[in-house]
Amino acid sequence: MCGLGRFIEVVIVALGDYLFSCAFTHKLPKPVARAQWLQRHSRRALKIFDIRMSVAGPVPAAGLLVSNHVSYLDILVISSITPALFVAAREIRFWPLVGWLAQMAGTLFVDRQRRMQVGEMNIQIRAALDSGAVVVLFPEGTSSNGRTVLPFKSALFEPAACRTHSVTIGSLQYALDDGDAASEICYWGDHTFFPHFLNLLRHRGFRVAVRFAHFNPSTVDRKELAQISRAEILKLKEASVP
Repeated sequence: MCGLGRFIEVVIVALGDYLFSCAFTHKLPKPVARAQWLQRHSRRALKIFDIRMSVAGPVPAAGLLVSNHVSYLDILVISSITPALFVAAREIRFWPLVGWLAQMAGTLFVDRQRRMQVGEMNIQIRAALDSGAVVVLFPEGTSSNGRTVLPFKSALFEPAACRTHSVTIGSLQYALDDGDAASEICYWGDHTFFPHFLNLLRHRGFRVAVRFAHFNPSTVDRKELAQISRAEILKLKEASVP
């Protein structure tokens, strides 16, 4: 079966599983159940790409995870390692199929252009953290070509500043045996999702290095937290070889 056919199969199985494990169950808090659902099917989806993954550092089991962001694959990779909910740009909600799946996974959609909505989002992040979930924040606000880490936006660092939950930093770095990771794995610039995704399905032999570290800064200022965490993630990235 071709890569696209296998991906469609994963989606169909995931939809059926969602009905039994998330939509009609009350055994777990809904954010946690959705994060576990996403983990199961992220692992199945990653098998399509034959990704070789190396993971180092303390894997977060709860709390806020602050990471760089280079591709939609980041969500599958992180979810395969630890059950997690993600904070994403509002526009993704309206992507065909992807937006629907993201909503099912409990993604928290933020409109960074609306100040009041950012405040509401911080409340939602705290509620998800209180439920015991890992919440992943990509503070660059967009994905990049992976060669550097873009400046961090500080608006959603309030839960980290409150110090009521643990904070972990993470770094993801990709390599591709038969192509250029910056242009064929990383999703940035003028790329559109479906052509990029179909091209990605053609490749095999991905490698991704994932590094985690505890983050215990001495400040509670959101802007300083953003700057310090970015600097620490850059250090992790420089020490990573995919």
